[in-house]
Amino acid sequence: MTKPSKRRYAIEFGAALLAYAAAVLITVPIIQANPDAAWRVPVALIPLVPSTLALAAVLRFVRTLDEFQQRIQLEGLALAFLDTMLLTLAYGFLENAGLPRPSLIWVAPLMIVLWGFGVGIAAWRYRA
Repeated sequence: MTKPSKRRYAIEFGAALLAYAAAVLITVPIIQANPDAAWRVPVALIPLVPSTLALAAVLRFVRTLDEFQQRIQLEGLALAFLDTMLLTLAYGFLENAGLPRPSLIWVAPLMIVLWGFGVGIAAWRYRA
């Protein structure tokens, strides 16, 4: 991983996050002010455009990593995937016991946090 690739990633990812935040801050009030508008579905999906740009930046960055760092990322992602699957499955059963149904919008942030933990655990496992 080179310094220019880190810098490029920081710029691309940061710009995508800013665009995402702006898209959410703009689209949510518009949708809420127009609950019966036919166009609210495509407007609600506008934040997916910068989200896709952020994901592309992450993918490009991971491709610049050496094989060892890619392995750490893969293990982190595997842990995030499996833990998210287990947590959402468990909560689904808890809904049968009367717990409220949360919005699906929280699954992606959960996976991102768990990915971070997974990368930390994998890096710790392979420490020299």
